[in-house]
Amino acid sequence: MTETITHADAADIPEPDIDHLITEDDEPVDNLFSEKQQRLLAESVNASWRPGRPFLAAANVGVFNTIHDQAVVPDVFLSLDVQVHENIWEKRNRSYMIWEFGKPPDVVIEVVSNQKGKELGEKLKRYERMRALYYAVFDPQRLIQKEALRIFELAVGEYLPKLDRNLSRVGLGLTLWEGVFEGHRAQWLRWCDDGGNLLPTGAESALMERQQREAAEASLDKERQRADRLAEKLRSLGIDPDGTPGTAR
Repeated sequence: MTETITHADAADIPEPDIDHLITEDDEPVDNLFSEKQQRLLAESVNASWRPGRPFLAAANVGVFNTIHDQAVVPDVFLSLDVQVHENIWEKRNRSYMIWEFGKPPDVVIEVVSNQKGKELGEKLKRYERMRALYYAVFDPQRLIQKEALRIFELAVGEYLPKLDRNLSRVGLGLTLWEGVFEGHRAQWLRWCDDGGNLLPTGAESALMERQQREAAEASLDKERQRADRLAEKLRSLGIDPDGTPGTAR
């Protein structure tokens, strides 16, 4: 049975001193595309994914591996079988502190916006040390890698490049999608299910539901029109369409 982890469950153990840790530094995100990409990933998985188990998906939130290290801040992360503490304002609950949640994130994603982020160097090593199962690097401008998307999977304590984009250990996948998000056409990184279907955002789900409803209403209206034409035809032949079958006026 899968166990949901909230925080380290040891009331008799003193809490570690975390006063030296910086949970927020008020630095803005680096560009509008990265901000939109972060929201697209975080919002779609929160809006549409129903794995049957709790999870936490967040953008631009610090992840602390130990009390001796300052945070690394992935653009997006996903962690299964965890829940956010009710008191979200307490310092130990404001960020993702691995000793509090009891496990590292399952997926961390970085969006490359310049050549200074060390996504394939220092950050890769830090995520590897914290034992995140998957690490994805999305480089839409090909600034640090030839491919737009590279995915690494933890195997025997180190990251190995994946040849596919299926994150089988969490039941999701990643894919590149050419389309319009919030009025901007670009190549976006999206979540998909194990069948390759995109996880829609809340707005996309609402649009699909409206289109399905309008299609159903149009189909019903078409059937009504057909029934009205048939009834009119029967009347022209002296048959009452609302009467007993076979009776004529």
